[in-house]
Amino acid sequence: MPAKTYLSIGSIRPLGAKLDVPEAGGGCGTSGGEGKASCGSSGGPDDMPAEIWEKVKNHPCYSEEAHHHYARMHVAVAPACNIQCNYCNRKYDCSNESRPGVVSQKLTPEQAVKKVVAVASEIPQMTVLGVAGPGDSLANPKKTFETFRLLQEQAPDIKLCISTNGLALPDYVDEICQYNVDHVTITINMVDPAVGAKIYPWIFWDHRRITGYEAAKILHERQMLGLEMLTARGVLTKINSVLIPGINDQHLMDVNREVKKRGAFLHNIMPLISEAEHGTVFGLTGQRGPSAQELKAVQDACAGGANLMRHCRQCRADAVGLLGEDRSDEFTLDKIEEMEVVYDLDKRRAYQDKVEVERQAQHAAKQEALAASAALPADADMKVLVAVATKGGGRVNEHFGHVTEFQIFEVSAAEALFVGHRRVDQYCQGGFGDDEQLPSVVRAINDCHAVLVAKIGACPRDELSAAGIEPVDQHVGEFIEKAALDWFGDYRERVARGVVIHQPRGDAQIRQGAFTSIAEAA
Repeated sequence: MPAKTYLSIGSIRPLGAKLDVPEAGGGCGTSGGEGKASCGSSGGPDDMPAEIWEKVKNHPCYSEEAHHHYARMHVAVAPACNIQCNYCNRKYDCSNESRPGVVSQKLTPEQAVKKVVAVASEIPQMTVLGVAGPGDSLANPKKTFETFRLLQEQAPDIKLCISTNGLALPDYVDEICQYNVDHVTITINMVDPAVGAKIYPWIFWDHRRITGYEAAKILHERQMLGLEMLTARGVLTKINSVLIPGINDQHLMDVNREVKKRGAFLHNIMPLISEAEHGTVFGLTGQRGPSAQELKAVQDACAGGANLMRHCRQCRADAVGLLGEDRSDEFTLDKIEEMEVVYDLDKRRAYQDKVEVERQAQHAAKQEALAASAALPADADMKVLVAVATKGGGRVNEHFGHVTEFQIFEVSAAEALFVGHRRVDQYCQGGFGDDEQLPSVVRAINDCHAVLVAKIGACPRDELSAAGIEPVDQHVGEFIEKAALDWFGDYRERVARGVVIHQPRGDAQIRQGAFTSIAEAA
């Protein structure tokens, strides 16, 4: 049987042939060109070409700043999948799990578009529509592209995205460009088939099921080729990688380097979700997920390579709303039938103009705080983590007891950088604090020096202080970056005066009293 061939960039090469890797950096442009280190998820209009900024400025997944203000939604039109992952178990008619591959309702393209129009009329800051499963978008190409075709007719202002494992990607690059899909996410967990064989039991390709090393090798080559082809066509790519301790945790630095060479715009390293009740192979065999600190360590080790996305929420395949929230229950098919849907494009644009005013105010507040921080004499190398209680809008506006997710910022004299989020079980239930739940909430942020909240009760305040985490409620309603920088400026002054002993907080320590006064230390 002759070797199967497929189109490469500028050539035809046989399957299994060595990939020609372009010797260029990735991240900021669409052609793999070298750019500024800050141009990834935290970048702004001064960090990248104008045409790239237009693509990412209101995309909550491609811009960390935008995710505070703009919403996305996924439609579950792609149930079939062409590979099996040991971390995945697709579930339909499921409303109680928050992870990829899970949906409450599978939709036809017509139903999906009806839902999108209804959501966009009610949530005018919803700017992005993605097909992310519950299987693979390109294992269901007719349904995926028919959804895009219909949506372009009815809601032409909404950005289109797909998420794919990449196996079929090279075959559909033309269609992706035909439908003006500017953003493609490829899940790439390995660039070494020996590693891949531990993650993927099988793939279905070329009309047959293939297993083991051969399957991982084919998947790897198809992923790299698809990424190269998208880069050549000016499509922005985000690479998702699942961090699996003991399998690919050390290997992800290689993944980061290789996808950067091929022009990836962002690299999103996500923690493995492996609870046994989800029924995945990894969950049932006891493969653990990484701690928040382990995840951050791998992300930090990739700094300087492909630009990192750290604000991913590992959304369901039918998620609706801002990242970190899911309003899909408000838009079930039966509820949509009862809605009076009016898609008013002018109204949507006017609302988004107001969002941009708020966003610019957030940016100005951050710059003001940075200028004030730079004027303070103190240890320039000092960095701390700060947890933030927020319910959106980029502000400190959530009660400690109502938090289900803390946003984590790394704060220094030069920056307040978003580095991740920590999910927790809500402390307040029915108006009362759950004392049994409080220790787990505190442990989730035990590497942070402070937690910024809108309000906090006496009991959690005492527990946090005992654990060396300063509870701060003096910045209610302020923009997060400004609040974090202002608190840090005050903290630096207290350290300089000797009122506070600054102690680094590492993963190996469950520190008691890292925020300690001189008197207490004595």
